[in-house]
Amino acid sequence: MRELDDDAHDDAHDDAHDDAHDSARDDAHDGAGQSPPGRDAADAPRKGRPTMADVARAAGISTALVSIVIRGVPGASEETRRRVLRIADELGYVPDQRAQKLRRSSSRVLGVVFELQQPFHGDLVEHLYAAAARHGYEAVISAVAPSRAESTAVNALLRERCEAAILLGSRLSDEELERLVRRLPTLLVARRSGVPGVGSVRGDDMVGIRLAVDHLVGLGHRRIAHIDGAGAPGSSDRRLGFLQGMADHGLADCADVLAGGLTEEAGAEGMRYLLDRQVEPPTAVIAFNDRTATGVLDVLAHRGRTVPGEISVVGYDDSRLAKMPHVQMTTVSQDAAGMADAAVTAALDLIKGGPPRETVLTPRLVERATTGPAPR
Repeated sequence: MRELDDDAHDDAHDDAHDDAHDSARDDAHDGAGQSPPGRDAADAPRKGRPTMADVARAAGISTALVSIVIRGVPGASEETRRRVLRIADELGYVPDQRAQKLRRSSSRVLGVVFELQQPFHGDLVEHLYAAAARHGYEAVISAVAPSRAESTAVNALLRERCEAAILLGSRLSDEELERLVRRLPTLLVARRSGVPGVGSVRGDDMVGIRLAVDHLVGLGHRRIAHIDGAGAPGSSDRRLGFLQGMADHGLADCADVLAGGLTEEAGAEGMRYLLDRQVEPPTAVIAFNDRTATGVLDVLAHRGRTVPGEISVVGYDDSRLAKMPHVQMTTVSQDAAGMADAAVTAALDLIKGGPPRETVLTPRLVERATTGPAPR
């Protein structure tokens, strides 16, 4: 990824041109300039639209250092960052989006944040590269990993002067999203938004999970379990879709929901519980995603349970895991290519100043080798 930290000085001057002075340039050079302590936020000037200089005076630091914090580039301590963001919120400071767009107008870069350990995110990134290229844009990625927080991944993209941020399966809070969208157009993928100004592109998770239920019931299954995604984006919709789908088939009493997660271990733990408890195990399991379903299949193989002879398994996402020759998993496809196309189109609309919107795509069931008729 390109390093653009030297642009902190230019952005500080552009964002606070009415208040710029020579010392701001000196502070921006080393990223840590401090001015004498100023007044509290409550005592800062309030005439008209609050400026970056107002935030700097209230925080008792330089305008350039405030710019560094607002842009998320290196050069300020974590304590300073928290204090500046709090004061900015108290004053109602909002960065000048028009000036930011002018400065970014020539970058033609879309920033993408994704989870490194989620196969479906990898599929989405591959298609996002192609979709962005068709519009003359470059996609720059920043990964979330167990050792790297999503906020860190987002800040890395801000240094790339992206025109918009596309967040895959984001776990950021509404408050964090509100802060981000003040700085650049923001689009969520595979998650509802609910935050003013933030658009979203997602699959219809309730419809998707009901496709899986209908498929299994059509094969004669009645005792069906769902290992959900715990607090992951989309989990609540899939859980509700499962329960409603079972109820519509008159099988509400046979519906079984277990708290799961996004990983193979979550699926394995759920399947072990279903096999070991003192009631008859289900004849079919719907997992939150393909990765969770892989954990289910692993436990069944180690326990000597045949798939789909004794227990059928359905995943979700139609990721590369589901298509592996030795797996051939029945799954619900979210159409990664279509989702990527819709995401890039929506992001470009936001860049042009269009209103944020929610795009919901209809998933489809892909039947492979892990589902079959219910055992008799």
